[in-house]
Amino acid sequence: MRDPARSLADQIEDLLPQTQCTKCGYPACRPYAEAIAEGAANYNQCPPGGSEGIARLAALLGKPIIALNPVNGIERERPVAFIDEAACIGCTLCIQACPVDAIAGAAKQMHTVIPELCTGCDLCVAPCPVDCIAMIPITENKTGWQAWSADQADASRQRFHQRELRLRIEKEEQDARLAAKAAAKLKEVNDESALSAEELAEKNRKRAIIEAAIERARLQKAAQEQKKT
Repeated sequence: MRDPARSLADQIEDLLPQTQCTKCGYPACRPYAEAIAEGAANYNQCPPGGSEGIARLAALLGKPIIALNPVNGIERERPVAFIDEAACIGCTLCIQACPVDAIAGAAKQMHTVIPELCTGCDLCVAPCPVDCIAMIPITENKTGWQAWSADQADASRQRFHQRELRLRIEKEEQDARLAAKAAAKLKEVNDESALSAEELAEKNRKRAIIEAAIERARLQKAAQEQKKT
């Protein structure tokens, strides 16, 4: 039954397993929930939720129970990623791909998966250049919501949002460093004196490039601030 106090997208999102696997065709569980609410996506596109997940969504939406769309995958036992540590080259590509920060490691160092945090999303497998990641089923014939709990889904969603926040902060800090560097370079160019006509033309060209870079950084920061509000 729908809760009139909450948006339909919020209620749909609560019924998704929060594996953030993208198998539904959307970049995360929340965009998929919004697409269902808007009628842009069907409610049978989530393999990790499986048949029970479809039944839950159907009950909320007042629609019939239908089969999982095979285009999006199959319902299966929940797997956990396993890294062959002897083969790992420490490239960090799997760390960058993991949507819930379930992989520990650093550049040029061995990586390892934290099993209790892994959602079984498979997203770390494809980027690995040495094929040292395997997905190992761990739920003994239990699939969908039988292999996953509401508490696990809530914890996964929280880690996903924490990661998104961390990445946004890191990008803002990087943009600020680049803007400061560009400003320092612009000051250096402006402080030059006794320039020939050729040198003056080159200085003006560099100033235009740097000013354009600073303006792009300013516009990006303004857009990010607008998204926050």
